[in-house]
Amino acid sequence: MIGNILRVVNDWIEHFGMLTEGWRAGILIFAVVLSTAVLAFIVSRVVLYLENKFSHTKNLWDDAVLHACRRPLVAFIWLQGVYWAAEIAHHFSDAEVFTANETVLKIGFMWVIVWALFGLVKQVEKILVSPVKMRKPMDFTTVNAISKLLRAVIIITAVLTALQTLGFSISGVLAFGGVGGIAVGFAAKDLLANFFGGFIIHLDRPFKVGDWIRSPDRNIEGTVEHIGWRLTTIRTFDKRPLYVPNAAFTVIAVENPSRMTNRRISETIGIRYADVQSMKTIVDEIRDMLKNHDEIDANQTLIVNFLAFNDSTLDIMIYTFTKTTDWVRYHGIKEDVLLKISDIIEGHDAEVAFPTRTLHLPDGVSVSNPDAKEKGDKRDDQAARKKSDYRENQGEAHARDDDSNSSDGGDADGD
Repeated sequence: MIGNILRVVNDWIEHFGMLTEGWRAGILIFAVVLSTAVLAFIVSRVVLYLENKFSHTKNLWDDAVLHACRRPLVAFIWLQGVYWAAEIAHHFSDAEVFTANETVLKIGFMWVIVWALFGLVKQVEKILVSPVKMRKPMDFTTVNAISKLLRAVIIITAVLTALQTLGFSISGVLAFGGVGGIAVGFAAKDLLANFFGGFIIHLDRPFKVGDWIRSPDRNIEGTVEHIGWRLTTIRTFDKRPLYVPNAAFTVIAVENPSRMTNRRISETIGIRYADVQSMKTIVDEIRDMLKNHDEIDANQTLIVNFLAFNDSTLDIMIYTFTKTTDWVRYHGIKEDVLLKISDIIEGHDAEVAFPTRTLHLPDGVSVSNPDAKEKGDKRDDQAARKKSDYRENQGEAHARDDDSNSSDGGDADGD
């Protein structure tokens, strides 16, 4: 068809005898490229208009199809136009490069189809996980795994089809792939283990993106950011990224605190032995306070009991669950509960005990304080020294008086 059209147009231009063959080829190629550009622009505007129009309807899938196909459709128009321009050039030239036009067109067409399918998978993935567009959005991890699998299927199918188009035998490629797969399997067993570990994570879903996980077997704790086919990225609480091979999750235990229904408050509070008479009343009031607390889940296990006679305390066990699972809010609730327990204890003139020890001595035995005795001895020594100094001072004073009297008497006698 394209050859007949070219022949007619070329004969019509050649009939006037005004242009050489090179000019005729250039005009035809320019006309085809210009027509392609205009048609691609018109199609792009039309699809964009329809996309905006359908965005106001309740059907979400027509928007996804139009958005996924708009650019690949424009690319297909350009691909077809370039093919026609190449056919025109091939009509006027015997260059070997133009003999591959058909093959390039087929490969390009497959590339456009893959592009459109990839875009469609991406749009469907966005719709299925969007809480705005879906009444019950699907789990992101599951949808992401399915979309990755679909992309892999599309790529493998496209590659095999392209090989068949290029003249390769698919059966030979598959046979070579089977033999090579065995060698690759032995050489990359760790890589395959991580791949199947990622597949098990997507299948069993012990955690998903955004969950807080930890392992008692390994030093792993943080928030899941990404689940790949080889690695799972976890952001630790000190904001460092932690990359864990997926194969590790097949041999270790993993806790998922994000799926807890409540948070537990488990405390042991001790009061003094001197407050044993108030124990029953304190326990009952703490229990009633927890049952009536707005943030405590009364439907869960709630235990407040006198627990044990400890070395220096009478222990009260407090075991209950909060309604919230938020870590920050939980600590605020726990603080409020502990303060109210402290108020109850103080309200009965009791005190929270601290480690003490009482020593009982038999009658007639007294305990002296070595430090006090030492201080007393020092005080006695100081008093004795002061008295001695005083006496010495008094003696010196009497001696001076005696000397003075004796000198006065001597002068009188002389006179």
